[in-house]
Amino acid sequence: MAIRNLSNLRAPKKANENKKRVGRGMGSGMGKTSTRGHKGQGSRSGSSLMRGFEGGQMPLHRRLPKRGFTNIFRVEYQVLGLDRIAEIVAAAPGTEFTLENIIALGLLRKKGALIKVLNNGEISTAVTVHAHKFSATAKAAIEKAGGQAILIG
Repeated sequence: MAIRNLSNLRAPKKANENKKRVGRGMGSGMGKTSTRGHKGQGSRSGSSLMRGFEGGQMPLHRRLPKRGFTNIFRVEYQVLGLDRIAEIVAAAPGTEFTLENIIALGLLRKKGALIKVLNNGEISTAVTVHAHKFSATAKAAIEKAGGQAILIG
């Protein structure tokens, strides 16, 4: 494909087409009924149907069974693995993982999210980790290495 520059820019397809003008006489091909057909609901003025209307037949979205359930009390946690903590401790020993440090290190994707520490990986150095929740095995692994697992809130 050729390199784009100002000399070969073009408008996208259909960008320069005119709006369909209906009811402008027989010569236009869209005169008389103005593409509405003869009689019926859609031919009348002020006619607008709801989305999914099927002419009185039960609409598809009402014919299909409804499944599932959304728990409005669900609590979402951002996962932080012991392997990531071990990597950072190896690079900068003596790091204490407070909420502010975790955000500053870019370990969280969502700002203001709750943190849960999981035991995926191994940790051998003593480190203090502050989080909203710990898995039982992660807490045991941190304390076995001589560190602390401190719950926030």
